[in-house]
Amino acid sequence: MPGGCGADAAYAGEVTALAVLLFVNAAFNAIVWPRFYKRVANDPRARDADGRPTTFLKVHAVLIAIALVLAVISALAGIAALTGML
Repeated sequence: MPGGCGADAAYAGEVTALAVLLFVNAAFNAIVWPRFYKRVANDPRARDADGRPTTFLKVHAVLIAIALVLAVISALAGIAALTGML
């Protein structure tokens, strides 16, 4: 039934499922990665003998920052999906 109310309900269900998936992704990234950073920062490989950050710490910090940016984008996309802006 293209264009019928059955199609509209199916589309709404798909958008809601998409929004839930995006919110779960955002929550996972926001909860897991900051805790992981604490472990990385306390790792002996994170600093050299002079106390400067090593490549190990820098690379992990960049990866975690990317994950957190993706969390924000996922949350915004989920909101957009639920409000009909997507």
